Amino acid sequence: MWISPAYAQDAAGGTGAVVMQLLPLILIFAVFYFLLIRPQQKKMKEHREMLQKLKRNDRVITGGGIIGTISKVRDDSDEIEVEIASGVRITVLRGTISSVVAPPSAANDAKPADAAKG
Repeated sequence: MWISPAYAQDAAGGTGAVVMQLLPLILIFAVFYFLLIRPQQKKMKEHREMLQKLKRNDRVITGGGIIGTISKVRDDSDEIEVEIASGVRITVLRGTISSVVAPPSAANDAKPADAAKG
C-alpha cells in the first residue's frame, strides 16, 4: 500500500537494472583508460627506450635540471658520467636523466637566402 510503483517495477526487473547501473562505471573506466592510462604507459615506454639508447657525447638534462654531456656510459651498472663543465664530471643514475637535448643544427645559424639578396 505504501510502496511506490517505481520500487515494485525495479524488483521485477532483475538483471537488466544491474547492467544499466554498471554501464556508466564501465564507460568511465574506458574513458580513463584511453585518455590517461594508455598515453602514460606509452610515454614511460618511450622514456625507457631513450635511457637504453644513451651514448657518449649526448647532451642530456637530469631530473634536477643539470645540463651536461655524457662522457662515459657504464653498461654494467645504472651509472652514467656526465660532464657539466670543462673538467667537471659527475656521476648520475641512468633513471634521473629526463631528456636528451638535440644539438642545434647548422641550418639555424645560416642566414636565409632572401635576406642575402636584399
